[in-house]
Amino acid sequence: MTDKALLRAVPDPLSSRNADKATWSPPTQDIVIGKDVLELLSTSMYVDSLTIYREYTQNAADAIDQAREQGLLRQSEAGRVDIQIDVASRSIRIRDNGTGIPWRHFAERLSNLGASTKRGTRARGFRGVGRLAGLGYCQELIFRSRAAEESLVSELRWDCRALKTALRSTGQGHHLAALVQDLVSVRRTSLQAYPDRFFEVELRGVVRHRDDRLLNPVAVGDYLAQVAPVPFAPEFKFGVDIAAALRPHVRLGDLEIRINAADDPLYRPHRDQIPLGEREMESMTDLELFELTSVDGGVAAVGWILHHGYTGAIPAGALIKGLRLRTGNMQIGDHALLEDLFPEPRFNGWAVGEVHILDSKVLPNGRRDHFEQSVHFDNLLNQLAPTAREIARRCRQSSIGRKWLREFELHKSAALETARIIKRGGLSRAARQAHADSVAKSVKGMQKVVNTRFLGDDTRAELKTQAEAAEARIQKLLGADAREQDPLSRFKPQIRTAYQHLISMIYDCSTNRSAASSLVDKILTRLTTESNSEPSKAKRRRPAK
Repeated sequence: MTDKALLRAVPDPLSSRNADKATWSPPTQDIVIGKDVLELLSTSMYVDSLTIYREYTQNAADAIDQAREQGLLRQSEAGRVDIQIDVASRSIRIRDNGTGIPWRHFAERLSNLGASTKRGTRARGFRGVGRLAGLGYCQELIFRSRAAEESLVSELRWDCRALKTALRSTGQGHHLAALVQDLVSVRRTSLQAYPDRFFEVELRGVVRHRDDRLLNPVAVGDYLAQVAPVPFAPEFKFGVDIAAALRPHVRLGDLEIRINAADDPLYRPHRDQIPLGEREMESMTDLELFELTSVDGGVAAVGWILHHGYTGAIPAGALIKGLRLRTGNMQIGDHALLEDLFPEPRFNGWAVGEVHILDSKVLPNGRRDHFEQSVHFDNLLNQLAPTAREIARRCRQSSIGRKWLREFELHKSAALETARIIKRGGLSRAARQAHADSVAKSVKGMQKVVNTRFLGDDTRAELKTQAEAAEARIQKLLGADAREQDPLSRFKPQIRTAYQHLISMIYDCSTNRSAASSLVDKILTRLTTESNSEPSKAKRRRPAK
């Protein structure tokens, strides 16, 4: 029997003719959800400790939006998030003036896992795990709230020390529901020093993590200025135009976040100029707005790019580098999320811009450091690729332009310096001619740069003006009327030739033209001074008649 015949003789277990007639049924034993799930949803969920501020600020933004919809917060009234960081007591409090959570839903919402009521709504969060973000970073996690028309404050406490002990235990006890029952306690209290309507999360006994950034107000402010839905700074001239373009599509939030009761709230880090170094600044020149379409033909995303000189990578300390993604005006991932779209990933660090995702089928992943992979997300990336290529083209063109500008400056400096050397004198006829040829070559180099196609019209016009001014200066230096007497003309031909040869060697052998010119200046000054003093000395030595 051949191999093919043998294969045909073997019955296919998946064939409908050979399928088992038995029906599928659910397992009869109890489903066990162990305690380790809680660790995965809290302490192991987030890589960056500062993420807890994003999660709680995101929930605050949703509550504030809901308060506006219910008429509890006037449109003119700011949505506030107050953050208190107490280093001495190692505690953090984050409070908002949103709807609050009524007592009848309080314990259920704050102890349930992955059962958010936000799924399917326009809310920013929808998985019901963000509230657990603080569990791995403190000894006690306390939630407080009071909804409208309630007199008492609701409190719920997670015992994080007991949680860590339970997670370290090697025993097989504690299913998830039972563990939560042991860790969580709830009460109502008549606390007076709280607003009529609020929600608050408090982290007590914050653990020291890495560089202790959780208790660093500056680091927290820099982080939230990038990721949270806060407004642009009033002095940022493009902020009004960007907000106007986004507002019809995006719930901006525009939260007023203050850390430790600061006088000024947090603003987005964008400004009219980018600091490139200690003293170097680069100005934002123009704003580009764009839309991306969904697979279904609607608007999938809106975005903006701020163009500038593209003179180099933007420092990380500027907090604006990279083309970034946001949903609900919350940043997803970091500045490097889209760098693979660029022909050279480094050029993403030269870009300043954001894409706000509107397509409800494009979802952030659980950690909110990327998006779930889908045809809808791929559709956005495909449309963004030409934008990334255009930014890369601008970067390359700017780099080429700077190269030509440096070449122009080198030619101009060389031409003027060589002309000064000729005017200074002390050169042999052959050396003078060689220097004159060098001047002509440098002038020709300037003209070549002025005529290159790699420069913009304004830059070319500016360089043309500089070239004409340099040529006029050269003509003045080398003109017959401006030529000074050769300081070596008083010496006998043999001595003069020796000095000229020495001076030529100084210019030829020196790697620093300015230093060589300075040395020759000193030599010629010294020779001229000594030459002028010789006749008076001879006159004094002449014997009297």
